[in-house]
Amino acid sequence: MQRIRLRYTKRGRLRFTSHRDFQRAFERALRRSAVPMAYSAGFTPHPKVSYANAAPTGVASEAEYLEIGLAAFRDPEQLRAQLDESLPNGLDVIDAVEVRTPNFVERLEASEWQVRLDGVTAQEAARAAAAFLAEERVEVERLTKNGVRVFDARGAVAVLEILSPQVDDGADTEGEGARDVRTGHACAILRLVVRHATPAVRPDDVLSGLRATADLAPPVPAEVTRLAQGPLDEETGTVTDPLALDRAAAPAGPVAAGEPRATASA
Repeated sequence: MQRIRLRYTKRGRLRFTSHRDFQRAFERALRRSAVPMAYSAGFTPHPKVSYANAAPTGVASEAEYLEIGLAAFRDPEQLRAQLDESLPNGLDVIDAVEVRTPNFVERLEASEWQVRLDGVTAQEAARAAAAFLAEERVEVERLTKNGVRVFDARGAVAVLEILSPQVDDGADTEGEGARDVRTGHACAILRLVVRHATPAVRPDDVLSGLRATADLAPPVPAEVTRLAQGPLDEETGTVTDPLALDRAAAPAGPVAAGEPRATASA
């Protein structure tokens, strides 16, 4: 059985697609593309598809991952292009590699997020970030299906910094007058790197922490995008490519269809 790891996106309006909706859309794309799926054994066989750490509904992402098992060999790039063509715009398959290394989920150590705060100046956001980072522990509440849960949002945060939005040429980019060129309004953009921990800390939890420590309350909901997830370089605060090990383990030359291929279990 050949196994392929895929990276896909949730962009634009498709960020409101739930994980279950995406599963249905992806299974339809598999059928339209005539992908020779491998199936599980048992009374109700199902296609071998596994998903890793999906982003919450309403959050855009450039770095979602899944893995599929195939009953026949397919070229990863050709398969990627076929699946991408069969999915709606916004759900885009942007990378594919053959599985050659185990423990993929363990490599998803952290996520890098971009959080856009319209109606908040860069100075306001910087003051709030400094107050949050100065705390050893920031307790926040989240409503779950089992009731309200209280947990620390500070410990999982590896990086929290303010980025400069694209501003009007005449705006004061160093002060309260900075305005986003898209809207003409004040806007702060946060770069957030969060370690994957239990319980999982999400960007909205960090925003709750900013409100608790610095009374930062954006007038409109934040626009959140996951830019990357993978191994975390603690020294630089960089999230690296989780598919790099599979690419590095690939043979130097092409492998003919039907030739035995050494693949590792995930």
